[in-house]
Amino acid sequence: MTEKKPLMSVKQALSFLMDAVRPIQEFEVLPTLAASGRVLAQSQTSLLDVPPMDNTQMDGYAVRAADCVNGSCRLAVTQRIPAGYIGEPLVAGTAARIFTGAMIPIGADAVVMQEQCVAEGDDVIINHAPRPGEWVRRQGEDIRAGDTILPAGTRLRAQEIGLAASVGLATLPVLRPLKVAVFFTGDELTMPGEELKPGAIYNSNRFTLTALLRSLGCEVTDYGIVPDTLQATRDTLRHAVQGHDMVLTSGGVSVGEEDHIRPAVEAEGRLNMWQIAVKPGKPLAFGEVGGAFFMGLPGNPVSSFVTFLLFVRPFLLRMQGVENVTPTAYSVRADFDWLKPDRRQEYLRARMNPNGGLDLFVNQSSGVLTSTVWGDGLVELMPGQSVQAGEFVRFIPFCSLN
Repeated sequence: MTEKKPLMSVKQALSFLMDAVRPIQEFEVLPTLAASGRVLAQSQTSLLDVPPMDNTQMDGYAVRAADCVNGSCRLAVTQRIPAGYIGEPLVAGTAARIFTGAMIPIGADAVVMQEQCVAEGDDVIINHAPRPGEWVRRQGEDIRAGDTILPAGTRLRAQEIGLAASVGLATLPVLRPLKVAVFFTGDELTMPGEELKPGAIYNSNRFTLTALLRSLGCEVTDYGIVPDTLQATRDTLRHAVQGHDMVLTSGGVSVGEEDHIRPAVEAEGRLNMWQIAVKPGKPLAFGEVGGAFFMGLPGNPVSSFVTFLLFVRPFLLRMQGVENVTPTAYSVRADFDWLKPDRRQEYLRARMNPNGGLDLFVNQSSGVLTSTVWGDGLVELMPGQSVQAGEFVRFIPFCSLN
């Protein structure tokens, strides 16, 4: 009798997948405004200091600190400096009315906010003894010319787009989008809008996985629902790999008579990994067919969702050159008991409560998609780990898995 091989752990599976990645190299240059969500192909450096000159953080009066050491003084206001204008050198014993972002005039070394001043005709009474440098942004205190502001492999969020614009970058080189083909197996699957016949279910995975792929910037080709036959699965797989970086499926990866993904992949290419010690989501396939990667996810909707976040997401990000693909996790107090640990690594749907702890969704079944909407993230439990209320657990919020 053949001895069953132990299931691959989550850590082992992730390591295996990362070692198998072939990062894409092709890139295009886009206007910075159009580059949100894409991944930088080349590091970007600043050609200028930010800020480009000493400027004021506040509306107020630019002064020489030495003129205001007594904490109350009267100074003649000799000029007015809005943002975008260059003032005259400040003469000792005078002040300049200045507005947020305006360049500090030569000779001034501090700004007194207007709330600490009283204007009287052409003079101002300063009711404060400023320190040199007070409310002054120094040239280059944020960025120095020549600094690398965005390394290659950076996913461009709103803040990265703004940073690029702040140093004058009008265009950015970004890697081309990954091209992913998807199809779904199961004669019971029905599309929303169609009649739901006895024994049928709506194909939620088609919508969930497509949305997840697009959130990662992928271009998705949808081959729809494939009949539960080996020949149909092989035919679709052979067609889907053409012109795509990856083929992603859900359903048909278990060991039943109607599960045709594994034999189809083995017939058309090769299967490199199958079955992970993870709950939900044990049946997960990874291989290569016709020069494209293949990943087959379980059919249960929560299993499909969770395994995508744990395995497909980091794989696709690493293909795009993103180095840090590990989601941010937090140690959070469990306000629940979990006294039936599994031999596999578990991911429970949970959400933060008003007291700063975590509550569990009442039904942790792999078919209960409402748990993913109700929850804020996943509680990660190691094999055999139980939990008692008050203990701290590792929590991965969904927002760090996007």
